[in-house]
Amino acid sequence: MAELLSMGELLIDFTPSGVTPAGQALFARNPGGAPANVAVQAARVGVSAGFLGCVGEDPFGRFLRDTLVGCGVDTQGLRLCPQAATSLAFVQLNDRGDRDFSFYRDPGADTLLTDSPALRRLIDDCTLLCFGSLLLTAEPARSAVPALAAYARTRGKLTAYDPNWRPPLWPDEPTGVAAMQSLIPLADVMKVSGEELTLLTGAADPAAGARCLLSQGVSLVVVTLGPSGCAVFTPAFAFQAPTYNTHVVDTTGSGDSFFGALLARIVRSGRHPQDLTQAELAEFAAFANAAGALCATQPGAIPALPDAAAIAACRAATPLLPPTEILCKVSQL
Repeated sequence: MAELLSMGELLIDFTPSGVTPAGQALFARNPGGAPANVAVQAARVGVSAGFLGCVGEDPFGRFLRDTLVGCGVDTQGLRLCPQAATSLAFVQLNDRGDRDFSFYRDPGADTLLTDSPALRRLIDDCTLLCFGSLLLTAEPARSAVPALAAYARTRGKLTAYDPNWRPPLWPDEPTGVAAMQSLIPLADVMKVSGEELTLLTGAADPAAGARCLLSQGVSLVVVTLGPSGCAVFTPAFAFQAPTYNTHVVDTTGSGDSFFGALLARIVRSGRHPQDLTQAELAEFAAFANAAGALCATQPGAIPALPDAAAIAACRAATPLLPPTEILCKVSQL
């Protein structure tokens, strides 16, 4: 039985891996997909995790399934589909380690997820269901994701949502934003970047954007701010949490590492996010910041996700980055 279930895309990230003797770019095959990364990160810090989704019945799909199994993630909810190929993403990095994606997914096996009694039984046994928005790009997953998330809420499960904005996968920005907005009322916890917060709410200020999400029923909003750490908002309080000063190589998967670590701590607490104190959430945010900072020190996503011992060592030995002007503007709600 998985305490944390993560639902969504599982794909191959081809990440830069040097050049040939002739100067041609090389790419390494890495398992990825934000929801899968979240599940693996939760498993690596000691929470039982499972994955709900689809991959192609092809060598890439079998590699991804075997990777999750090897990482200790339950794959009862993963289906290999012969009707479509496993989705691929080619990642380009700038000199700061930040990413740009090119996707090969038309529509991709991940969008073949369907609502089913088997998946609902897995949800019945979990504590928390995490989901994203990328499966809303095509049917049948476009209908399955909100149906399964709504079902989780009717069963009293915690729900967590990462919009994970990827412009190349949508026909246009308004369509993508509207789809992302449609899932907000189904979430107890949301993790968003500053860009995503502005897209979803129209607010550039983190506090104003968070208030908009909280007004739609979200209990906990966490805004990730890259080297500035994160800002945490609940209906009762808000605070800033600086991150750790690690050497950034590749930010692929860092946000997912952060979210998986944060959700693992929430699941382990045995409490609803609305009942957690500021001190408890500050500890959870520090743990999650260390996970994300460590992930960024290595290339790839799943291969770079740290375990609990590495996170503890980072927190003990790595200095915090100083608060920035953005963080200093975070105010009490």
